Amino acid sequence: MRYEGSEAYYVDGTERRRERPEGELRRSFEVVSGGGLDARVRAGITPTFLARVRAVLVVAAVLIVVGMVRVALSSATVSLLQSNVDLSTQIEDAQALNNKLRIERSVLSSNSRISRIATQNYGMVLPTGSVHVGAGVDEQIDSTNGEAAQTMDEAGSQSDVA
Repeated sequence: MRYEGSEAYYVDGTERRRERPEGELRRSFEVVSGGGLDARVRAGITPTFLARVRAVLVVAAVLIVVGMVRVALSSATVSLLQSNVDLSTQIEDAQALNNKLRIERSVLSSNSRISRIATQNYGMVLPTGSVHVGAGVDEQIDSTNGEAAQTMDEAGSQSDVA
């Protein structure tokens, strides 16, 4: 603000004032824009500060995403390893069962056991002689075992009827 009488008077100032046109009045003080604390407060947040805040937020978001990916990969690895352990356990159980079944099959298919069950439970006996049967038109009958061959022929004709 300007007060009357705040300017020093020249002795010949009135004459000079008349000589100067009105548009060329000299200012008594200069206005400097943007200086001082008040100007900074009115300016608000600076663009560099906003850029730094955005950079920090981007870095934080990237770290959070990387952490989430790491946790997801770790949990997937743990679940895969757990399923591998379960499969290994199932394989071991299947191999143990296979070994038990092989032992049981060898015990149940032994010839001595089958012969004992056949003789004791069903009254079967081993044959004492042998019989030869031919498939051609000319059947040869063994002379030593003729009766057995004849009984086989009779049994064959009876089974054809039935």
